[in-house]
Amino acid sequence: MAGPPQRWLRSWSLGIVEIFQQVPPAGADSATTQDEDSKKIIPELGIGLQMTKAVRPELRSSLEIVRKLRYKLRLNNRTVGLVPTMGALHDGHLSLIRKAAKENDDVFVSIFVNPTQFGTNEDLGSYPRTMTEDMKKINTLAREFSKDESLGNIRCVFNPTRETMYPGLPPSSEPDGLGSFVTVKPLGSILEGASRPVFFRGVATICMKLLNLIQPETVYFGQKDIQQGVLISRMIKDFLIDTRIDLVHTIREDDGLAMSSRNVYLGERRRRIATVLYRSLKAAHDAYEAGETKRTELLNAALGVAIKIQSDQRRLPTSERARFEIDYMSIADPQTMAEVDIVDGARGAIMSGALVMLPLEELQEGEGPGLGEGERQVRLIDNMLLGGKRVINTINHGDLGGA
Repeated sequence: MAGPPQRWLRSWSLGIVEIFQQVPPAGADSATTQDEDSKKIIPELGIGLQMTKAVRPELRSSLEIVRKLRYKLRLNNRTVGLVPTMGALHDGHLSLIRKAAKENDDVFVSIFVNPTQFGTNEDLGSYPRTMTEDMKKINTLAREFSKDESLGNIRCVFNPTRETMYPGLPPSSEPDGLGSFVTVKPLGSILEGASRPVFFRGVATICMKLLNLIQPETVYFGQKDIQQGVLISRMIKDFLIDTRIDLVHTIREDDGLAMSSRNVYLGERRRRIATVLYRSLKAAHDAYEAGETKRTELLNAALGVAIKIQSDQRRLPTSERARFEIDYMSIADPQTMAEVDIVDGARGAIMSGALVMLPLEELQEGEGPGLGEGERQVRLIDNMLLGGKRVINTINHGDLGGA
C-alpha cells in the first residue's frame, strides 16, 4: 500500500543513532526495489521481515520482542500507527484501528489495564477484562484488512504484564505516591483531573512508555475522552516526541450514548437513563448552532435537560428509578481546557460533561442489573464540539499556543 512520505533520518533509543534509507538508483523500479528490501535478512536479528499481511496478528508481551519488531519495520521504511487501549474492545476502539489501518502500513494495538490511572477507591479490580473476545474482534479485522490492499496490516497486539510496564517500584494510586510519573499541569488537574486526581498522571505515564517503546508515526484516541487527547497532544509537544496525534470522532449507540467499556456496568434501568448526558450536551450544541455563544445560556440549556430528568427520577419509587449526580458541565477552550465566557467562532470550544450513575436502590424481579449487580457507581463522560472540525484540527495539529 502507498504510505505517507518516507522518513530519511530519525534517531532512536535502541543503540542506533541514525538510520538512512538508501535512495534507489535513477531509473530503478521502485516496486521491485521495495520488494527486494522487504526480503532482506537483518543480521542483528537473524530473520527477515515478512511483508504479507497477517491474518492473525502477533500477540506479544515482551519489550525486547516488540522493540525488535519495530526495528525491522523501521529498516523497511514501514509506517506504524498505535491504538492504545485497556481492552474490553467495542466499536469505538475498532473505528480507531480502522483509521490507523487506512493511514499506516502497520498497526500496533496495546491492551493493558493501566493501574496508575485508577484511584484507590475506583474500579481497577473489577474493570472488564475480555482478552479472548478482544482477540477475536482483532483477528476478524485482520482478516478483513488482508483482503483490501488499500489498508494496512494489524502487525502486533501488545499485552504486557504490570511488572513489564512498571519494572521499578510497584505503581502507586496515591496522589503523593512514590514512583516515576509524567504530569501535565494544569491540564491534568482540571475537570476530570479534579474529580480523579491520579487519572491523568497515570494516562500520561503509560502513554509516554508506549510512545517510547513503539515510536509510532501516529497515535489514535477517541473524541469521547477529549481532555485526554488535549493532554497527550500537549505532552507530545512539550517532550519533543516525534509522533502525531489523531482524535477520531465518537462512536455512539443508536440513542446517542457514547460507547464505553464501562457501559456493561449500567444494566437495563440505568442504561435507559444514561442518555441524559448526551441529551444535555446536544441541547447546548443545538443552542450554539442556533446562534447562542454565551456560556451562561449554553450551560442553562444543558443543565435544564439534566435537572429535569434528575427530578423526574427522584419522584419514582425506589424499584423504578435510576439516580444520578452531575459532576460538571464545561465550556472550554480547545487548546487549554480553560473555561470561556463567550465561544469564539474562529476557535470554537469543547462542551463537555460528566455524571455518576448511582447504585440501584432496589432490584425488580427479573431485571438485568449489569456487571456488578447494579451496586457499583458508573461514571459517564461525553462531549460535543462547538465549532466542529476546527476544534479537532486544533488538537490534532498540536497548535496549543503557549498556555
